[in-house]
Amino acid sequence: MRIGELARRAGVSTRALRYYEQQGLIEARRSANGYREYDEADVRLVAEIRSLMAVGFTLEDARPFVECLRSGKPSGNACPDSVAVYRRKLAEIDAEVRALLARRAEVAAQLALACPGCVFSRGGEP
Repeated sequence: MRIGELARRAGVSTRALRYYEQQGLIEARRSANGYREYDEADVRLVAEIRSLMAVGFTLEDARPFVECLRSGKPSGNACPDSVAVYRRKLAEIDAEVRALLARRAEVAAQLALACPGCVFSRGGEP
């Protein structure tokens, strides 16, 4: 299939596909007339990339998942390198949650100083 069909089937732009190719995440074959040619495996690779990006992974984070699929595994998360990325990403998210909770506590303390005696809901409204 050509780039336009892959873009349509994967729900991405042709520009995104060219960028994924530039980053080495997908690889187009070239037809005799120079058009990029893709196959069904590329639809799966792009779907994997998009699903990971939808939950906050970067393209570099997606690389081990793509390599896992290319190696013949039925899922991009079936390889140790993919599991390591999941673990690292969870640790990053946990750190972000801790930082947000600390910021929330500080803002709540400042709000309590600004409005002594006020009772606040979780949403911050009196």
